[in-house]
Amino acid sequence: MSNPRILILGPPGAGKGTQSANLADAYGVEHVTTGDALRANKDMDISDMDTEYDTPRQYMEAGDLVPDAVVNAIVDEALSQADGFVLDGYPRNLEQAEELEGMTDLDVILSLDVSREELVDRLTGRRVCDDCGANYHVEFNQPEEAGVCDECGGDLIQREDDNEESVRNRLDVFDENTAPVIAHYEDHDGFVAVDGEQTPDEVWADIESAVDAHAE
Repeated sequence: MSNPRILILGPPGAGKGTQSANLADAYGVEHVTTGDALRANKDMDISDMDTEYDTPRQYMEAGDLVPDAVVNAIVDEALSQADGFVLDGYPRNLEQAEELEGMTDLDVILSLDVSREELVDRLTGRRVCDDCGANYHVEFNQPEEAGVCDECGGDLIQREDDNEESVRNRLDVFDENTAPVIAHYEDHDGFVAVDGEQTPDEVWADIESAVDAHAE
């Protein structure tokens, strides 16, 4: 199939980033995330939207949250420029899901299922290089030398938001806001739930089969 339009859903730590990169490579589509779309369109003229600022850049430089209406417009712009895509990190709520329906038709909706305690283990065990940003895990992906990045020799640290209290709070936010989005899509012909607790290769095999089966 050519240029499939894929949405990938799942809680923090489910592996969306890893599998989105696989999808982009395998199918030659754009990996569209909200953050990347914002950065790519930060000078987009939004003066007609009756917002406080005239460009997303001004919100970002002021350290303010970009309003939903602006995020929606930027995602719409990013998708309109992509010949096929994997959308990761949007929609985060039902209102955004409704907006998305007006932007594009989705071929495949992938939902990565991972238990809460597995997510806590994954996220609290994550370690990140303080210099180059490479990711490791205290159990699943250890560096050759403890506490030292294989790539650049930098120090490995635990991000502040990867402590257990913060992780559980992030999962609560996901359950409240984004889990209803998954339920919203369950009746879609292209919806496929994927067991995200398998090995990354096994998850990828299931994802590839789902895309091949549902994308034209």
